[in-house]
Amino acid sequence: MKRSLSRTDVPPPPPRSLFFVPGSRSDMIAKLPRWPADLAVVDLEDAVAAADKDSARSAAVHAIAELGTSADVVLLRINPSGSRWFADDLDAAAQSQARGVVLPKFESADEVAELRARLPAGAVIVVGLETARGVADCRVLLEADVDAAYFGAEDYIADTGGYRTDAGTEVLYARSHVLLGARLAGVAAIDQAVLAIRDDDRFVADAEAGKAIGYTGKICVHPRQVELAHQVFSPSAAEIDHARAVLQMAESGGVGTVDEQMVDDVHIRMAQQTLARVRDEPE
Repeated sequence: MKRSLSRTDVPPPPPRSLFFVPGSRSDMIAKLPRWPADLAVVDLEDAVAAADKDSARSAAVHAIAELGTSADVVLLRINPSGSRWFADDLDAAAQSQARGVVLPKFESADEVAELRARLPAGAVIVVGLETARGVADCRVLLEADVDAAYFGAEDYIADTGGYRTDAGTEVLYARSHVLLGARLAGVAAIDQAVLAIRDDDRFVADAEAGKAIGYTGKICVHPRQVELAHQVFSPSAAEIDHARAVLQMAESGGVGTVDEQMVDDVHIRMAQQTLARVRDEPE
């Protein structure tokens, strides 16, 4: 049984946005309540230079504490297991007000066991599948006690020796493989980042492509991307109405039609999945 991303017994919808801010930017951490991401990540890994890791760690923990109740949706991305910063990062995360941690470059279930042993009960753990080994082994790895996983396309391509293209076909297999592993393990799947922060159309198109594969949320690296991710990954009013009509039809049993389209068991399951992603009713 996978953990819920909630402190209640009612499973919430999966996160639509995983918004990263640098751990060295206390000013940006303080502004996190202005940008209502489903999960915000204070990053001690890629966003912080090696020489600044220690000072960023201390500043990040203090800034998270200053958020008060808003820290309930904040995670701390620590450095990878095996790095020289991992132990200190994990100590800091365990003592911080952050809701949990993000573990990058996840490659061994033993890493999660160590996190669970050190973190408070109920801590949220999100893992990054962004290396050749992590992607290849994701089906087994995600049987570990994690809450969500993201696919990190940039690090994955760097690890395989390829290069990124606008079409993205170089990561399509890995992107799909991570989604399949997450689906089989029953964990939330968060799609790759779009680094072109001023190109809203590109972000939306990439998010729609991820949604078509089965992803339910997206990495965001700029505040403007949070709202776009929520637009893409939140069911529209029309989708909600259709899903409810399908389930209403299903109560009568058998195969029927909704909006002049045949509906059978697969459409009933899709309708249930749509309604499970509803957070706030669209107007």
